[in-house]
Amino acid sequence: MTDTAPLPRAAAEPAAAQGTETPPAMAATASPRAETPAVAPAAASQGTGTPAAPPPGLRDFYENPAVPVASGDGRSLRQARLLAAALAGRPGGTVVDVGCGDGTAAATAAPLLAGHRLIGVDWSQDALRRARPRMGAVVRGELEHGGLPLADGCADAVLFSEILEHLVDPDQALDELRRILKPGGHLMLSTPNLAAWYNRALLLAGVQPVFSEVSLRGIHGRPGSEVVGHLRLYTARALRSFLTASGFEDVKITGAPFHGVPRPLRLVDRAACAVPGAASILLAHARRR
Repeated sequence: MTDTAPLPRAAAEPAAAQGTETPPAMAATASPRAETPAVAPAAASQGTGTPAAPPPGLRDFYENPAVPVASGDGRSLRQARLLAAALAGRPGGTVVDVGCGDGTAAATAAPLLAGHRLIGVDWSQDALRRARPRMGAVVRGELEHGGLPLADGCADAVLFSEILEHLVDPDQALDELRRILKPGGHLMLSTPNLAAWYNRALLLAGVQPVFSEVSLRGIHGRPGSEVVGHLRLYTARALRSFLTASGFEDVKITGAPFHGVPRPLRLVDRAACAVPGAASILLAHARRR
């Protein structure tokens, strides 16, 4: 993987093209990974057609260094293999990791994406400071309020890993990802599965499913010990329909394991990946129409 300058819009600050954090005026509103709060979620419109600024509490939550910004290697490796296969025979592609977090996923994928340019985009200043040594080119950016500081059609592929579940306005986010992708460009998206095999059993028992949250201040009624700010959850069927409606085609969904599954159940979790609808994590590969 080579470190090259990102492809900024004409209006983007020169600093962004040099892999440095952009000024607060470009502060983001995308969102974090399944265990990766790294780009603040977009705020809902107040009926005016224009997204409102995210509540201060959400921005504070995602900027908090104590909030996890790294996801599991299992998901990262599977996603990197899918992307490497999609880009095979086309060296020198530009891959934009939107919501790059601390760069852990990029470092895991680097050996499989050698020869391609990787640009990390995130809202969290703390996450970008940690990502820079691992990625080289990082940009502070958002999915709304002017959008990502990248030109139309500049990317051969976009990584969007465990971000979707944190967004108030996922429709606008996918519009922006589609904008920066070349026609036929690849979207590699991952998100937790509401219908994961253990969630089906938990719901039957009347227990709040894993990955779902009712508060940013604590865990209530579900297994787990970390609050990570999930606002939305998808099943495989819902995710495929949503991506198709958002201007993507050839949507393929596979499964990945979740690193938070208790050790005695990890073999079961890996086996469940053979049935994407029951897997812990949904990996979607789609192409821009």
